[in-house]
Amino acid sequence: MTSLMGIELDELDAAVCGAAPDERASDGHAMDGHAMDGGLGGPLARKVHAVSLVGAGPGDPELLTVRALKRLQQADVVLTDDLVDPRVLACLPASARVLRVGKRGGCVSTEQRFIHELMIREARAGARVVRLKGGDPFVFGRGGEEADALREAGMAVEVVNGVSAGLAAPASVAVPITDRRCTPGVAFVTGHNGEHGRAPDWAALAQSRLTLVIYMGLSRAAFIASALQAGGLSADTPAVAISAAHTPHQRDCFSTLGHLAADIALAQLPSPALLVIGEVVALSPQWRQWWDADATRASVQAWSSGA
Repeated sequence: MTSLMGIELDELDAAVCGAAPDERASDGHAMDGHAMDGGLGGPLARKVHAVSLVGAGPGDPELLTVRALKRLQQADVVLTDDLVDPRVLACLPASARVLRVGKRGGCVSTEQRFIHELMIREARAGARVVRLKGGDPFVFGRGGEEADALREAGMAVEVVNGVSAGLAAPASVAVPITDRRCTPGVAFVTGHNGEHGRAPDWAALAQSRLTLVIYMGLSRAAFIASALQAGGLSADTPAVAISAAHTPHQRDCFSTLGHLAADIALAQLPSPALLVIGEVVALSPQWRQWWDADATRASVQAWSSGA
């Protein structure tokens, strides 16, 4: 039996599924991919399906691609991230086993190597395996690492792209991430480079004139804003933080770079959230409404202080 970090795969798989190992093995799925040879003791190999790395999009199941929906409906085993919307999981067949292997900042997370081992084991057993990730699997989703691990194990890999939050979240508040009147392009950046990751060059980004779409940056908003201003980006640059885009819990916080962290704290905006910084934010009618209201408040406060 394969083990990882001192934990038997069968035991951890059962714990994730909420079933005992014997219960899980008797549900029929684990045996679908192979048959015994009639008593000689060796398995007769059945077809090993390609493992599908599927993007679940930002939340709303109507934003799934047609191919993603097909793969979900065909799945035997689904390894899902925490950020996948429950409405997307509701698209799965009742027979599918759902293994929750998410990673969240500040929480106990599933070891990446274990995820690799689990995908390989289930696929070799003949299951149709879907690795389901919020957004797009190749945009800050470790999809590249997982594809490499599968290929090294001799497995075929299919990548099914999803609508990334970096596109969908700004659009949900009417922010076009590119507009030739404001910017020559857009940069998708991680605000949390994590273990063995490379930190962004905030000074270079500040000078780039690009729209900055920052993933996993909510808890570091103060640092990011300070680094960008130190690199020359104006404190008056329009900005917005968008939490839980395209879900029933979506919230946003419009601001400027210099006040973004304080406004996020005041609004108590929860993660997961995306930061968008750049002149394009001012093209949103919602930002202009916020700006007018903020200017009115400032005028009232100045008048009150003078009185």
